[in-house]
Amino acid sequence: MALNIPGVIAVAVFYLAILATGIWASRKSRQEEKRSPGTKTEVTLIAGRNLNLIVGIFTMTATWVGGAYIMGTAAAVYNPTKGLVWGLIPVQFFLNFVLAGVFFAKPMREKEYITMLDPFQLKYGNIFTCTLLIPALIGDVMWVACIMMSLGGTMSVILDLSSFYSICISATVAMIYTLLGGIFSVAYTDIIQLVFIFVSLWLCVPFLMLNPTSTDITLTAFNGTFQAPWVGTLEPGDVGLWLDEFLVMSLGGLAYQALHQRILSAASSTDAQVICFAAAGLSSFMGIPSVLVGAVAASTDWNMTSYGSPSPYERGEFGKILPIALQHLTPNYISIMGIGAVAAAVMSSMDSCLLSSASLFVKNMYKALIRKQASDREMQWVIKISVVVVGLAGMGLAFLGNNVLAFWIVSTDLIYTVVLPQLICVLFFPVSNVYGAVGGCVLGVLLRLLSGEPLFHLPPAIHFPGCRLIDGVYVQHFPCRTLAMLLSLCAIVLISYMTSLLFEKGLLPKRWDVLQVRTHSAPSGSADGKGNADDSQPAASDKLLDTKC
Repeated sequence: MALNIPGVIAVAVFYLAILATGIWASRKSRQEEKRSPGTKTEVTLIAGRNLNLIVGIFTMTATWVGGAYIMGTAAAVYNPTKGLVWGLIPVQFFLNFVLAGVFFAKPMREKEYITMLDPFQLKYGNIFTCTLLIPALIGDVMWVACIMMSLGGTMSVILDLSSFYSICISATVAMIYTLLGGIFSVAYTDIIQLVFIFVSLWLCVPFLMLNPTSTDITLTAFNGTFQAPWVGTLEPGDVGLWLDEFLVMSLGGLAYQALHQRILSAASSTDAQVICFAAAGLSSFMGIPSVLVGAVAASTDWNMTSYGSPSPYERGEFGKILPIALQHLTPNYISIMGIGAVAAAVMSSMDSCLLSSASLFVKNMYKALIRKQASDREMQWVIKISVVVVGLAGMGLAFLGNNVLAFWIVSTDLIYTVVLPQLICVLFFPVSNVYGAVGGCVLGVLLRLLSGEPLFHLPPAIHFPGCRLIDGVYVQHFPCRTLAMLLSLCAIVLISYMTSLLFEKGLLPKRWDVLQVRTHSAPSGSADGKGNADDSQPAASDKLLDTKC
């Protein structure tokens, strides 16, 4: 197969349009800097808390509708050993956003935080906050790697363009406009990217459904024709594993900085909730084309196509089923539209990861520990350097593997078991203190490691009920990740309560309180111990953005 010149030209035009939009949005960022009462750093990271509602809905949705989402969903539905019942990512995203809108949007936005880790910094101090920052940053880097892998695989199939060049070019474009305009460039390019994803994928669907080599998907949903039914099956022994994966994907996103960055950028707490609820519906709807692609691929006689036999699954290429289906089941110009959709999805998620990781590092590590007296101008430069470093790290990891869904699940798994229980406690359990936070963190990490991880061939030290030896690797069929998360959460509350009680009752001398815990304190400087606003105290954002020498 020769290089697809028309496809390369089309993708180049799309990239130029995105770059031009990002540059235009950077001008809006500079205008906002002049009007905003906050610092330039605050405008760069959270749009001066003045992000337009519609723009907020688009950027929140586009951040989640990435390359891993649309390719991973199609791969799960097509995989004969999985099927739709294991590929419910649109449903999981719906639950994620609804829960974010109901429980997290209002308390986070009303306290005027800058990042997701600010409540930890204000309540637990800088050292422990930096400990939590590590898994958050790893999760972002792995997310970047995951979505870049999806783009590389797609372009190599449809355009016959080396994954190396496609990943490097796409990452460079995303880094450039993120560096220029911060959250404004990211948000406004997300609008174009999301519209393009929607139009391109839905344009491909009729051609896929009507291609002559595929059987009606309603006939193959529950009947094996060319492979197992694409709806899939859930055996009784797999219920624990299915529940674990469902909860990881549904709840893990609640502890992502990219989610809270958009919540904190909203003009009000009401806007933040509306953004979450609207994104719940839109992100779920955007997953329907990927489900249909997987269903059509599972209903296709591949021997009758230009792909030939054996099938993509038998060749171990089921992770690339979306570009393979577009290449061999649709006309060339339609497959080019499909590659544009994947490219748009990749950049819409990648730029968000770059900015969110830079936000965490600059606000919660650099400013808090490394350079407490850093000026606003200095922090702007550190943001730019952080964006480049995370982008390069993600690019490097993208060349190391092919399983898109696996990388995505592992990154979410890390956030789910370590950061989520900590975030819940710091926001909703006033009794929580740093002793409990440390204990819960240690317990959660320990249980997760002892449970093993087949993707890294890490054998389990604890064999939970249903643990099986599959292809020489032990696989847990018990919801061990959810168990680790719940036990971590309980440990935080119990240890915090016990230490508070021991110090308050005088059972332990005050001099043993080496961490100087203030029990029942609110996580924000703008609220009292009961969570009520205290107008006499500066808001959290005032403390975190103070750059006075």
